[in-house]
Parts: sequence; structure tokens; C-alpha cells
Amino acid sequence: MKTAILVIDMQHGLYDDVPRPHEAEEVIRRINALTERARAAGVPVVFIQHENAVDLEFDSERWQLAGALHVDTRDTKIRKTTPDSFLRTPLEAWLSGQGVRRVVICGYSSEFCVDTTTRRAAALAYDEVVLAADAHTSHDKPHATGAQIRAHHNATLSDISSFGVPIRAIASADIVLGD
Repeated sequence: MKTAILVIDMQHGLYDDVPRPHEAEEVIRRINALTERARAAGVPVVFIQHENAVDLEFDSERWQLAGALHVDTRDTKIRKTTPDSFLRTPLEAWLSGQGVRRVVICGYSSEFCVDTTTRRAAALAYDEVVLAADAHTSHDKPHATGAQIRAHHNATLSDISSFGVPIRAIASADIVLGD
């Protein structure tokens, strides 16, 4: 089954500002390790970047990918304006054109764009949706820490069966890549 890695919103203005999200350095390392393994296995990597007119203007410094993120010239970049990486973007058509039937999702922010994109991928009936359980993150919020938010989404998303598509939260190092 052809797989693609979706790296969501790992941008300077969302990720690098202080205070940084939960396990910021570790998450970047895990994403870099996952995308390097993917490229070595011939699995495409897609970086999805959020934009808005307020603080993430297209091509501004804050819109750029986080400084420590490893990006390759073979990687695809897709712009978005909502938490849903598929809504009004070319992502679905691009994945279809590549023959992708399994998506692995990681990035920022667990409770917004990662959650929404994971649910949408399941709703679009990909054969399998994998959440890189330790390679998505969020900032601490008044109601929960970034660690609690990540744990909650790993458990909640993996428990959804109504889409008819398995959503599995798997540690990034344990995700099997290759077709």
C-alpha cells in the first residue's frame, strides 16, 4: 500500500517562538528521522504550511518551515488556510496522483490541524491513517499540558471506528514504511 508522510504546520511562527510546544526539540528529531526513513524507502514527504493575513502571511519569515526541520528538494509543499489540510488545497489530488492509500500524519498542533486532518483523511476513506504518536505536539493550554493534549488525541483518534478506516497511533520509530 503506497504511503505518504504529511508534516503539518511545522513553521517558524508557530513552532520556534518562545514558549515552544511540548517536547519541541524531540518532536523535530522524530519528524526528521521519520522523513529521512521515508525518503530512503521512496515514500513521498509533504510539508503543509498554514497561512493567514494576520501573522502567517505567505512567504513571510513566520510562514517558513521551522529552522531545525530537514527538508529535501524532492519533498512537496502545500499551502492551506484552514485546520483541514485537504480543504481547498491540492493535497487530495496530489495524493491520488501518487497512488497513495495510506497517510502518516505528524506535526503541529495536535488538537487543531493534526486532529482535523487525521479525521478528514479517515473520512476520505484512505485505507489506513497513521498518527505518528510521538511526532505531533501542542503548546500547554490553561486546561491541559501539551503532553496531555497529545496523549488525549492519540487515544481519542485511535478509538474512532465510525469512518470504517483504521486510525492507528504508532510511535514514529515503529512506523513501517515502504510499499
